[in-house]
Amino acid sequence: MLLAADNLQITDKTIEQALKKMDPGPVQEMVVTCEKAGADIIDINTGPLGRDAEKKMAFFVEAVQDVTDLPVFIDTANPSAMEAGLKASRKKAIINSFSLEPAKLETILPLAKKYNTDIIGYLLYPDSHVPPDSTERLNIAVELLECALQAGIEKEQLILDPIIVPVTWQDGKAQALEILQVLRLLPEVMGFDIRTAAALSNLTSGGNIYEKKLFLERAYLPMLAVSGLDILLVNMLHTATIKLAKTCKMFSDEKVFSWEEI
Repeated sequence: MLLAADNLQITDKTIEQALKKMDPGPVQEMVVTCEKAGADIIDINTGPLGRDAEKKMAFFVEAVQDVTDLPVFIDTANPSAMEAGLKASRKKAIINSFSLEPAKLETILPLAKKYNTDIIGYLLYPDSHVPPDSTERLNIAVELLECALQAGIEKEQLILDPIIVPVTWQDGKAQALEILQVLRLLPEVMGFDIRTAAALSNLTSGGNIYEKKLFLERAYLPMLAVSGLDILLVNMLHTATIKLAKTCKMFSDEKVFSWEEI
């Protein structure tokens, strides 16, 4: 299970101000910190960006890639900003994301073909609502694959995100279990070992007790790992969570066990 740092978010005031001032320093400092903590991927989550979206996205991607060789997720719903980020990328970039929403099928999905890059697909209805169970998510997965293939994208380029929802939703606990079922069944339904990604922070969104949020994510993380999740978007500053994730990864590598790894 690879770890994708989700720390570069426009909702972070430090990152927001760095982007506003076009100051690479705070962005690069965070990237270096995340890589030292064990990140395998850097998620660049800029939001829609508004005015000068293309310029801001290019700045962001260049700032990140000046200090790391790690792959990046370019995470925005703005298609022109997405393309600007792909153009600016000198290293491996992955589109995050598209869905069955018509606008995204028309504007985001074709960019994966144009720039020959991997792309994450969200298991959501065309109106962006969350499916209620694993059966509906699996049906959407099949539709997303069909759309990707029709767009000229190889099946190996597709990564699926089953969409973790806040556990505080009325059906939040049931949804959390449905996600695990989706991860286990996807390879059989799709007919190949399709890669998957999920954002751990979604589980505790809306919670207001920090320590309890951390405890909850540390309980759910091993469940995701054993269900076959390939990429976990996670806050790399949550030290105990990252240590747990690395311990989970240890069970799937081929090295002989050593206590020094723990």
